[in-house]
Amino acid sequence: MVSIVDNDTKQDIKALRLNGLPLEMRLSLKEARKKRGWTQRDLVSRIGLTQRHVSGIESGKIVPRYDTLLELVRILDHDLLMVPRALVPVVQSLIRDHLKDQSGEGEERSLYADDSSEDTTEKPHDEV
Repeated sequence: MVSIVDNDTKQDIKALRLNGLPLEMRLSLKEARKKRGWTQRDLVSRIGLTQRHVSGIESGKIVPRYDTLLELVRILDHDLLMVPRALVPVVQSLIRDHLKDQSGEGEERSLYADDSSEDTTEKPHDEV
């Protein structure tokens, strides 16, 4: 049987594999777990992984499969988004602004909400 994938392609594919989840993602997962008051053992009982596996993911020693990562994120009441790379800075800026505007008031605000400082109780009127 002839192999369709040559050695150079195999090396290129391996080079694209992550050595670990990005630090920011690992910290976000760990923070979300702790925010819910869950230990790794609590999370394990809900997702069906071993504690060693969850620990490895949080420490960066294990790169989870996509379906495992998706399940982890969803059970922690988060979601993964696919954003075109060129728009990542814009999305990050929106998130920073959203978090900054919350200023501990405990009130959630949509990322796309209009400026709340405007008084919207007045009836609109036309200027002549």
